[in-house]
Amino acid sequence: MMGRSYFVTGTDTGVGKTLVASALIHLHAARGARTGGMKPVASGAFLQAGQWCNEDVLALQAAANVALPAALVNPYLFRRATAPHIAADEEGRRIDLDHLVQCHAQLMQACDVLIVEGVGGFVVPLDERHNSDELVARLGLPVVLVVGIRLGCINHALLTCQAVLARRLPLVGWVANVIDAQEDQAEAMIESLAQRLPAPLLGCLPWSPGMNAAQAAARLTWPDPA
Repeated sequence: MMGRSYFVTGTDTGVGKTLVASALIHLHAARGARTGGMKPVASGAFLQAGQWCNEDVLALQAAANVALPAALVNPYLFRRATAPHIAADEEGRRIDLDHLVQCHAQLMQACDVLIVEGVGGFVVPLDERHNSDELVARLGLPVVLVVGIRLGCINHALLTCQAVLARRLPLVGWVANVIDAQEDQAEAMIESLAQRLPAPLLGCLPWSPGMNAAQAAARLTWPDPA
């Protein structure tokens, strides 16, 4: 069986992409598939045992049931938590899309399912000429959209959907993640999106700051069985 890979994007930064990506890894691993995660580009690092680490990358690695080389899981890690092209310029580095494609191909050799988590939203600059949506298009990955449920999310979700479809990529589903505890119209927002997004709702994650990948996975469905 050929391996499958999916790209997890979001309506913005801080909307729960890592939680959903980790949950999807957990879900497929629980079905017996060799499942790993990839974070091609990450901004924001801290020192741990003398190594620069990123919280998102560590979460994906923790959810996986296959050991993968760190250099392939996260080819580009930048210390400052800012837009990748700004962080790369600051460190005198460049993000090479060809290298990312090669890393993805190597990971696919070890995985039945590979969940790739984006950085920020769907169209994030990687350098002066390339954005993150170009990488997804080059990889040809089906997309899962994480919608952070808060004021303004309907517009952000619909625009992101348009950007995905403009790249001729399939939107396999979306996840509603309530990130504003004070939002009393969350259900109405989710219903509006369900009527407008041309993809199934894979699950709703309630406001729960301590939710882990296994708990989130229990709230998700997946249209393509492992």
